Amino acid sequence: MSVDHVEQTTGGDDEQGATARAAALRYYSVAPGVSLNVRSGPGTGYPIVRALPAGAKVPIYCQSPGTKVTGPYGTSSIWDNIDNGEYVSDAYIYTGADGYVAPRCA
Repeated sequence: MSVDHVEQTTGGDDEQGATARAAALRYYSVAPGVSLNVRSGPGTGYPIVRALPAGAKVPIYCQSPGTKVTGPYGTSSIWDNIDNGEYVSDAYIYTGADGYVAPRCA
């Protein structure tokens, strides 16, 4: 087998790549009636940067292990990255799964 042609790609910062990533992004609901603290890292020891209002929906870009928290959806040590430097406990986010639903954060 031989290769006659090799095409270099740019790595995904093009418009089509951004559109595909946006289309694949899912939003998940915060537990009903809960105002949820958003922290600067994956654990309760990190500072609170803001609070999400009850009824909010959030994207999950990646997930990290962190402090174990008990919430409406069980006990979990998974933390969801919802924005640059912003994490919430997965125990308060309805993902429909007990484990990871997004890639691990780098």
